[in-house]
Amino acid sequence: MLEALSLTMKFLLLFTLAIVPLRGDDWPEYRGRGRRGVWLEDGIVGRFPSSLTVKWRHPARAGYSGPAVAAGRVFLTDYAAGKERALALAEHTGKLLWQREWPADYKTIEYATGPRATPTVDQDRVYILGATGILQCLSAKTGSLIWKREAVADFHASLPTWGTASAPLVDGPRLIAVMGGSQGAKVVAFDKRTGRELWRALSAAHSETGYSQPVIFSAGGKRQLIIWHAAAVSALEPETGRLLWEHPFPIHMNTPIATPVQEGPHLLVSAFFNGARLLRLDEQGREVWRGNSSSEVKSDTLHALMASPVVDGDYIYGICSYGQLRCLKLSTGERVWETQAVTVERARNASAHIIRLKGGHLFFNDRGELVRADLSPQGYEEISRVKVLKPTSPSGGRRELGAVVWSHPAFANGHMVARNDEEVVRLSLRE
Repeated sequence: MLEALSLTMKFLLLFTLAIVPLRGDDWPEYRGRGRRGVWLEDGIVGRFPSSLTVKWRHPARAGYSGPAVAAGRVFLTDYAAGKERALALAEHTGKLLWQREWPADYKTIEYATGPRATPTVDQDRVYILGATGILQCLSAKTGSLIWKREAVADFHASLPTWGTASAPLVDGPRLIAVMGGSQGAKVVAFDKRTGRELWRALSAAHSETGYSQPVIFSAGGKRQLIIWHAAAVSALEPETGRLLWEHPFPIHMNTPIATPVQEGPHLLVSAFFNGARLLRLDEQGREVWRGNSSSEVKSDTLHALMASPVVDGDYIYGICSYGQLRCLKLSTGERVWETQAVTVERARNASAHIIRLKGGHLFFNDRGELVRADLSPQGYEEISRVKVLKPTSPSGGRRELGAVVWSHPAFANGHMVARNDEEVVRLSLRE
């Protein structure tokens, strides 16, 4: 009798475990929570089938901004006929819940396809930054406007060549935004509930803002807001905007784009023309090593464009200027190996976003393909590859497929959400 009861209890336990859904995570901002490009969910498919299960598709207008996923909703921005738009879709069905649009003059912007900055979601609010520097706080539930600030009108900013691209960052009661304003307002912190200015920092007089994302890292017991602009890497105190340290790093054509990466006490930045530098997150931002090349062709360490590198243990993995995936030693920047396999085509600006998993890595390349691979100092081992989206955005140069997909996808709750200039799709990555 006891033996039968024991078997019954074991069966019930196994049955209960089988029906409990795997824990999922939202993706509320660019590169996921904390902007680290890490997806730690369990139960992600190890080898892709010939095609992924599409849960839904929804029409979209043009844009480079990625989707954000939070609280059962997908948030996206796009552009058409002189108007930018924000929209919210139901995460599980793709049903349009609300949309809001506003005039946006793109006449001075190159690659004038659409917004660049991914929405940032914080509880009941979503923060939107358009390509012309219009910053809005919207109700996540209804899309109604709560407050708005404008880089040009309110802070006398000059728009960068390729438009404003740095997604606003929530830090406690603050919303921190790269506004590019004059009078020390390159970076501005607002009360996230009201839009009231709390502090401003850094001069925009001597350099453009660039296109990188603000990030907050902790090292040595201190929180540091990292702003990588076209003249330097600057570390600010997030609460006050006080400058903690600054490392001069002039960037050709004002193009810091890839997001800075932390690994322990180290900070890695990498630029298309000027290569990579490894700094220490200490009181001076001391340099550990730097690349010596300022050539996109004769590159030495890592010359990243849009795709932020990842650090795994003692090694760096990143996509270089012509689409080469490179492995470097973290301690010295010395190249270990490189391969063209991820991006396929050796072409200027070829790219692929990199996402770290619990085991392995995902790449979403600009051909619209999702790739799963293992990376190690011994080399690149591709596990599987599947087509996700048709490339639709202008590439600015010759490409085999005639266009690219440069938007960073979201990975949330067992699914991938990705967009091009025609649609946004949600695909299952569950086993």
